Amino acid sequence: MAIIVRLDRVMADRKMSLNELATRVGITPANLSNLKTGKVKAIRFSTLESICRELECQPGDILEYRAANLKG
Repeated sequence: MAIIVRLDRVMADRKMSLNELATRVGITPANLSNLKTGKVKAIRFSTLESICRELECQPGDILEYRAANLKG
């Protein structure tokens, strides 16, 4: 995947648990865990906005683009 999710790093920097952030954002801990581990295909802008508000960060602090290595 070319998009790397760095949510765990930002949460650790803010000393916020997964359950606390999930409660503040209004999503289930399971859904937040799937996002944190990169197991999701999409994220709603409203969810991203809520996460950024609660963690006091920018979307670029959470999401990173890495060019895919093409073999051929």
